[in-house]
This record gives sequence, structure tokens and C-alpha cells, in this order.
Amino acid sequence: MKRLRIALSEGSVILDLEARDIESILRKTLDATVERGLLPADQRQAFEAALIERERQISTAIGNSVAIPHAYLDTLEEPLIVFVRLARPVNLGAPDGIPTRFLFVLLGPTGAAIEHLDTLAGIARLMSDDEFRYDARWARSHENLIDALERYLARTAPAVLEEPTEAPVGLAHTGRLFGGLRDDVRRRLAYYISDFRDGLNPKSLSSTLFLFFACLAPAVTFGGIMGAQTEGQIGVVEMLVASAACGIAYALLSGQPLIILGGVGPLLVFTAILYRLCNDMEIAFLPGYAWVGFWTSVLLVIMAATDASCLMRHFTRFTDEIFSALMALIFIYEAIKALVSIFHKSFADESVSHDAAFLSLILAIGTFYIAISLSQIRRSRYLLPWMRAFLADFGPMIALAAMTLVSWLYHGEVMMETLQAPDTIRTTTERAWMIDPFAAPMWVRVAAIGPAILAAVLVFLTQNITARLINSPDHKLQKGPGYHLDLAVVGGLIGVCSLFGLPWLVAATVRSLAHVRGLATLEEVITPDGATSERVTHVEETRVTGLAIHLLIAVSLLLLPALKVVPMSVLYGIFLFM
Repeated sequence: MKRLRIALSEGSVILDLEARDIESILRKTLDATVERGLLPADQRQAFEAALIERERQISTAIGNSVAIPHAYLDTLEEPLIVFVRLARPVNLGAPDGIPTRFLFVLLGPTGAAIEHLDTLAGIARLMSDDEFRYDARWARSHENLIDALERYLARTAPAVLEEPTEAPVGLAHTGRLFGGLRDDVRRRLAYYISDFRDGLNPKSLSSTLFLFFACLAPAVTFGGIMGAQTEGQIGVVEMLVASAACGIAYALLSGQPLIILGGVGPLLVFTAILYRLCNDMEIAFLPGYAWVGFWTSVLLVIMAATDASCLMRHFTRFTDEIFSALMALIFIYEAIKALVSIFHKSFADESVSHDAAFLSLILAIGTFYIAISLSQIRRSRYLLPWMRAFLADFGPMIALAAMTLVSWLYHGEVMMETLQAPDTIRTTTERAWMIDPFAAPMWVRVAAIGPAILAAVLVFLTQNITARLINSPDHKLQKGPGYHLDLAVVGGLIGVCSLFGLPWLVAATVRSLAHVRGLATLEEVITPDGATSERVTHVEETRVTGLAIHLLIAVSLLLLPALKVVPMSVLYGIFLFM
């Protein structure tokens, strides 16, 4: 690695070389090397012949989009390493079938062959690192490559074995009050500026547009269901206001901004049970709801202060996967349940045409099919790479727009159920926005701590398990987690939402994972059995997308009538895709 670093420092780097075959690659590389004074001009022809002859015998492409052409002649005194990045990858017959984009050309005297074996091994290890390949792909100068190499060496440096521990980063118990919270703030504060700077790219734009609709759909759906369960006490408008306000605050203050807050099934069920309990005991729901929320907020802040999130290190990956599957099943169940309900309403009255029911089914399936097909086009051989990436990133939005257009073409013939939204920003029952918590009797204020304990446990598990899934090593995140900080922020937001009669929001598993995938750079790999799969090589860790998504939701409150054009069945198709 030392020799490679020296080579990069000396400027033995050629970026975005235009070539279509190995001969032209080697010829242009040697020309550039001679022009820079790294190789004597009188030795150029000899090395070109030796390199091409070596490639004719057997390709030096080793896989992972890397080739290492090499030649050794006694006429050269000092070994030379030249790094080449092609403008477009070229198929050089690599064992894994992946076209080659990077080349390390090794030149030197005959005696340097043994020394270069160590260099070859180092290059192979270096280029097997997903993060370095990503950095090398987008490097603009040899300084960027040196920085990427330094980061690789830091990542792969032997761990210090003085105090072995199995606790993941962010889940080590500090033993100090607010110790974990302070560590989270210190860790994430160092990246706060880069959290915004790293979001200024096209991938952030596509993720924002996709997640806007992906977050709007469940917000409207969960708000509608909650309105039905609470007889309009907390409905669609309240859910949209909470989503916008809490999402913006969380994007600015959280420790892991890739997490998306939203309504989730467990809290929806809890709120419905709490409403029925208040009705049975003849207690005003919203004041009682406010006190349960206040106590829940206090308990969550206490958990954050005492490093309670450290308990998550005892949870296994099996727990994470089961929880993730449960959240996904809730989305699938709600989508199918809604479609079945449309058919029940249609067939309940024989005099009513069934066109709306069947068109709803077609729109939902069509939305799902288009979205899932476009998401897979990234691995196809059709179109140019940037076109495939664009269609894959914007697939859900294209599906939603296409099926909404199909529905609009039939708007005069078939009465479709569209997104329900009021014309102005007001509460569902036209009550005051702020709740008077002191309208509840004193015993209710104290007794509320009972259900608050259950709510705090639900929020604690939902928030932290989702955070573990987001911070999974498979995602290769670099900026670190913020379990304690996230829990404290969510606790504070629940207290504020309770005062205004808004629904409680927590980390939404499916939407958060979709957020990470939308910001991820994926690489296709071939397993030993010949199957293909995708793995994450890099994720743009940014606050920009979360902030922009919820700003759009806030803007959508001003355009509520325009949202009525979108059929609910299209949103159910997005549910199935997520």
C-alpha cells in the first residue's frame, strides 16, 4: 500500500480515459505516462508490446471491475504504477462477468516482479472494498484518491484489543446520566454541515419525490383509519400536520436523519383502544390522550437519559427481521383490506355498477407492477446506464402518475374513490388546535401513567428496532448512529403532539428502509451458485431528503383540493410496492 500511495501522490493517475478495447487502453495509458515524464519515450514501444502480449495470453481482469496489466523489462530502473479509470467500462473477460472500469498498470525491471506480488495482493484487497470503489468511481483528482485510500486504511486497520467489547457503536453503556445522549450529540455534530452538503445530488431529488408520495399515502390512510376509530377526534388533517411538523423537526435535530417518522400499526391500535377506554369510563378523550402523551414523553426522555437503548444490543437480527416483516405485512394487509372493502361496497347493492371496483383493482395492480418493473430495470441491458438509473429511481412516481392519468381518462364514466382531503386547513371536528389538558380530572392525570408505560414500551421498541435496521452493517453507513438522541427527540415530539391533539409519530420501518434504498448506490454481484443479487456500496447520509419530503407534505396542506385527483387505489398500489 505504501508504494501505491506514493504512486498516487506522484500523479500517476489517469481519470476518465476514453477507450473501447484493451489495446487502445494500454496505448493511451503509455502515451500519457510518457507525456508526464514517468516513462522514457524510448521504452514505450517495448512496454506496449509486452503488455499486449501478456493480455493475449490471458486477461488480467480479476473481477470487481478491476484489471492489473503488468510487464517487466530490464530497461526500466524503477517500478512504476499507473492508476487508470475508464470513462465507460469495457468487457475484458473478468471471471465475475462485470465490465472493467479500473486498471492498475504495473511496469518495472525483471527483479521487481516478486515485489509487485505484494502490490498485486494489496490492490486485490483494496478493490474488493465497496466503499473505496465508490470513492474511486467519483474521484475528481489524485488527491481524492489519496483521501479514499486513507479512509480505506483507517477502516481496515487492526482493532485495538485493550478493552474488547461486543457492543455496537452507539449502544455501549456509559454509566453516566445523559452520557449516551451527549456522545450521540458529539458524534453527529461533527457531520452536521456535511449532512446538508452531501444531499445536493440528483439521487436526493428522486428519493424526495418518491418518498413524498410514499409518506403521503400512509399518512392519509392511517389518518383516515384513526379518524374512523376515534370518530373524527384525530383524523387526516391532524395526521398530515403532525407528519409535516414532526418530520421537519426530526430531520433537523435527530441523530439518524435517514429514519422517517410516521404513523405505525401498533400506535394506531393503541390509540383506538385508548379512545374506547375513555368512552367506557365517560372521560373526555383528548384531555386524557394529552396526559397519556405527556407521561409517555417523560418516560422516553428518562430512557434516553439512562442509556436504556443499550438494551437493544441484546436483540438478535432475527428479532429485527421479524419486526420488519410485521411492519411490511401491516402495509400489505391495509392495502388488500381496502381493495376488498371497495368490492364489498360495490356488490352490496346489485343495482350499482361494478366498474369502479374492477377499475380500482386494475389501478392498484398496475401501479404495483409498473413500480416493481421499473425498480428492476437497473439490472437489465436495455437503454443507457443513466437512463436505467433514472427509471429505477423514479419508478414509483412514474407508476403513480401513469395510473392517475388512466383514472382521469375514465373520470366521466366511472366514479372512483379519490384521496379524501378538506378544502382548508382545519381540524376534522373544527375544534381548537390546542387541547386544554386541565379539563381532565386530577385522578385521570395521575392514572394516565399506566397506559403511558405501555405506550412508552411500544415507542421504545418500534423506534430502536427500526434504527437498528437502518444502522445495519449491510448499509455501510459512515457517520454513526444516534439511538439515545433519536429517542429523546421522539419523546419531545410526542409531548408536543399530545398538547395539540395530533397523532404520535415514531420511526416507520418500511418508509425508513425505502429512504435508505433510495439514497443507496447498489452493485450487482454474482454468488458462487450463479445467482445475481444486489448489495449496497454507498449511501448518501443526508438531512436534505427528510427535510424536503416533509416540507412538501407541509406544502400539500395548501394544495389539498389538488390531491383529490389521485385515486386511493393507486395509493394502495404504492403500499404493496413498499
